Amino acid sequence: MIQLHRTFFSTSTSVPSCHTLSLRHFMFRALQPPINAFSPHASSVITGTTFQCRRTCLLFPRSVTAKRSPARSFAVKSMTLFGDYFGFPFAANCTTPFDHGLFSKGFSTRVADGGNQGKRVKAAVVRGKEKDGSVVSDAASGKEEVAKTAKKKSVKKKKPSPKKKVSAASNSEHEECVAEVSGKSTKLKRKKVSKKSSVDSAIEKIVDNSASVKDELKKQNGNSTLIEEAKPLLNFTPKPLYPPSGKSVVVVESVTKAKVIKGYLGDMYEVLPSYGHVRDLAARSGSVRPDEDFSMVWEVPAPAWTHLKSIKVALSGAENLILASDPDREGEAIAWHIIEMLQQQGALHDNISLARVVFHEITEKSIKGALQTPREIDINLVQAYLARRALDYLIGFNISPLLWRKLPGCQSAGRVQSAALALICDREMEIDEFKPKEYWTVEVQLKKEDSGSNKNFTFPARLTHFDSKKLNQFSITSDTEARHIQSNINSANFHVVCLKKSKTRRNPPTPYITSTLQQDAANKLHFTASHTMKLAQKLYEGVELSDGVAVGLITYIRTDGFHISDEAVANIRSLIIERYGQDFAAQSAPKYFKKVKNAQEAHEAIRPTDICKLPSMLAGILDEESLKLYTLIWSRTVSCQMEPAVIEQIHVDIGNGDKSIVLRTASSMVEFPGYQAVYTDVVAEAVHDKDRDESSPDQTFGVLNSLKTGDPLCVVQTEPCEHHTQPPPRYSEASLVKKLEELGIGRPSTYASTIKVLRDRNYVTVKNRVLSPEFRGRMVSAFLSHHFSEVTDYSFTADMETELDNVSAGFTEWKGLLRDYWTRFKSYCERTSNVHIHQVEKMLEKKFGDFLFASLPDQSRVCPSCMEGTLIFKVSRFGAGYFIGCDQHPSCKYIAKTLYGTEEEEDSSQPSTRVDEPKLLGVTSGSNEKVLLKTGPYGFYVQLGEDRKGYIPKRASVSHVKDVGTITLEDALELLQYPVTLGNHPKDGQPVILKLARVGFSVRHRRTIASVPKNIKPTDVTLEKALEFLSGKDVRRSGRPKGKSKAQEVEVIEAF
Repeated sequence: MIQLHRTFFSTSTSVPSCHTLSLRHFMFRALQPPINAFSPHASSVITGTTFQCRRTCLLFPRSVTAKRSPARSFAVKSMTLFGDYFGFPFAANCTTPFDHGLFSKGFSTRVADGGNQGKRVKAAVVRGKEKDGSVVSDAASGKEEVAKTAKKKSVKKKKPSPKKKVSAASNSEHEECVAEVSGKSTKLKRKKVSKKSSVDSAIEKIVDNSASVKDELKKQNGNSTLIEEAKPLLNFTPKPLYPPSGKSVVVVESVTKAKVIKGYLGDMYEVLPSYGHVRDLAARSGSVRPDEDFSMVWEVPAPAWTHLKSIKVALSGAENLILASDPDREGEAIAWHIIEMLQQQGALHDNISLARVVFHEITEKSIKGALQTPREIDINLVQAYLARRALDYLIGFNISPLLWRKLPGCQSAGRVQSAALALICDREMEIDEFKPKEYWTVEVQLKKEDSGSNKNFTFPARLTHFDSKKLNQFSITSDTEARHIQSNINSANFHVVCLKKSKTRRNPPTPYITSTLQQDAANKLHFTASHTMKLAQKLYEGVELSDGVAVGLITYIRTDGFHISDEAVANIRSLIIERYGQDFAAQSAPKYFKKVKNAQEAHEAIRPTDICKLPSMLAGILDEESLKLYTLIWSRTVSCQMEPAVIEQIHVDIGNGDKSIVLRTASSMVEFPGYQAVYTDVVAEAVHDKDRDESSPDQTFGVLNSLKTGDPLCVVQTEPCEHHTQPPPRYSEASLVKKLEELGIGRPSTYASTIKVLRDRNYVTVKNRVLSPEFRGRMVSAFLSHHFSEVTDYSFTADMETELDNVSAGFTEWKGLLRDYWTRFKSYCERTSNVHIHQVEKMLEKKFGDFLFASLPDQSRVCPSCMEGTLIFKVSRFGAGYFIGCDQHPSCKYIAKTLYGTEEEEDSSQPSTRVDEPKLLGVTSGSNEKVLLKTGPYGFYVQLGEDRKGYIPKRASVSHVKDVGTITLEDALELLQYPVTLGNHPKDGQPVILKLARVGFSVRHRRTIASVPKNIKPTDVTLEKALEFLSGKDVRRSGRPKGKSKAQEVEVIEAF
């Protein structure tokens, strides 16, 4: 592609025919490269930028770009010399569109000349000179005047040699290239060139003049030049944008949000969705370039061009462009990308004012209020986004290729996902190493000797002291000790020794933030984190109510702040007083402070936008799951502004005569429900908790409350109970989110996606609502811990989050942060790349050997097949990601069953490397061929005949059979008859085929495939039924399927 450092060419540049094409047309009608339009420093420097030109003849007509075209040869040669003129390399083959980003009247980039970074030079390509000393720059948006004072120190012009006097293919006035080097000026003058002069003469003149410029630059600044930026071109408006004074275009992220906001603002505002990010880092190696000062390569997906075009068309005649993406780091980045892309498209000009607005709830009042307080784009948030994207990219795109080579079958690693995986795997290691310990307790049932109306009521107590010694968890460790204590209790007389009453206040829970909402939804509603966020996003973006008005039901869902606006607090307290009474409202609005490490608290807590919309009012409008989640949020929001619950407690100590044996019992009762009244408000909630205790008050409290010191008690029953200590529980999604939050790993918006990635990569599976690591995941975690210790280190990952948050706050320079990390991380990658796969296998065998070989007979490592080899650990791209095989492979192909392999293969449909000895099911009656049950990389299958060289036996998958041990010869022969032709399709006469795959049976007609329902036997599938199955499917187009539109690289840019 054509790559230019320091300058490239305008889409509006007019190009003459190839016969009259002159250097001036493509050398001096140039756009300046991008600068940081939001930089707080007027002279900040951007380096390492590469630009690309559009193939569709922005420089030359299409005929000029044709291969072997004389005009193209001239253009390439001239452009190459032009690159030499300013001292930078040039590559020819113009293929892709370009994105010149945020433009200004000046420009900022690095001129690559020799590869060294050096000092700064300000340069401008100018055309013509005015009498007052100012110069005119011809740019893409038209001719822009750049004021130049005449007070610059003049340098005596060098008169050209008569021999070198040439004429150009233009009759315009002479043109100058002015380079200001460290305060000194050197002016190189190019005389007029006549139309009749040859092209070679013009090129020769440029080459001669370029030499002195290059020599001067090298002399003053070494081999590289940094170009400082000038003032920005973009126009951000501080004026209120509501009520409207002209046409405005509002850009939000989703269609749903756009529809709701459009209903609030009216015809003077056109609201369009961006459908999320309009561009992202190119998903390939080299998109972040540390050696070029962390410049980045961005890609624009094909659909994004359509969305950008819609915005561009809408801007025709508009006065304002309002960027209303989400109020977080990602939303700020989306707004920044949109501005850059529209600037590249030429859609922004001086008459369009730009504004960034944010709102935390989608209501009419909030939207109009945001329009009255516009601001500029927050440069710190954008820089934090760039730092996070670059950091995640560098880790992922450098570790993942190493994983593919060292651990085949392992797909990827990332900064946050690796730390989360380490938590899960470390917990699994604790469980594996846990040794249960036996202990006993003694439970006693007692009753009052004269119980009156409650004479048949007993209450429990537990043993706390024996032989006048206080017991701990492991004081009783055997059945014998427990039985001895039981006999002593049964023979003793007991009475009330001590009775203590107290009251405690149970404070209401804090309002929801992202993490606590995910935790409660998982614990109470059994929703996954990703499903919770999906439902919450729908509630936030807006729902159409019964009156036809669409409104957002909850505030912004990605937050770690606990505070609630004063207006919302007032509304909540009014509802509490009206619905529950004055006593239930908190005496003063509670203040909640941050409890989360690295919390930014930039947004409100998650709450309903209108607290008066009771969940019961939304029944029939919201689906069941959305209503449950809204009820959860509504109840939590109301309860957080209520009085604490008052709990009355009673503790009773019961002893024998000499108090050598002491039993203890306790009970409690709610004296004042306080905030708990919300959770019993069945009228408001509409969706009731099935687990809620609807029983009468605890009778135990009444009995204990009636006791007095010295009252005699009777022993009804004594029961020794055996217990064993339990290993730490595996993480559920809720507890993992809580742990990540406590450690400060990741951000609230990343928890759901992190868990989803771990599941999608088959690193963890969910069994009984807990996260269990697959052995593949344990291998990845062990590999990263051994070779990339920082990636899996909890404290390091949390500290990195702190640094990234400091970038958001403007305390840390983002490139310095990346540079410090990359220096260390690069050394890890270089060392690991030299590690042989056998070394990785040895490391994993050492770490997991005790468990891997535990299932082998007598834990012997001698190969039971050849009796000569030794069983060793080997990695594999299939199944669990490993197998235990003989080191004499390929002469011995024995593969052992293993602890993890057996368990995973039974529970997973993923490819497996487990290979048992083939099981003979029988032989066919006619040909006497063997029918075998075998297992391969993709599960169990039956095979007709044995493997022979040059012959592929017929096979049929039995992965869909739950218990393969029950397969008989008849079952196998029935499966081996497929695929079968059911008949010809009535429309085109093509065959309709019934076939068997790993997931079950399906029917196929040409390129259309339809699954056969599992409740229908394959023998019952007729042609008519097959046609019914196929009728519901879209027919795929015949021939080679057309690939997706490729994302287009728009720029190589270093921002800020």
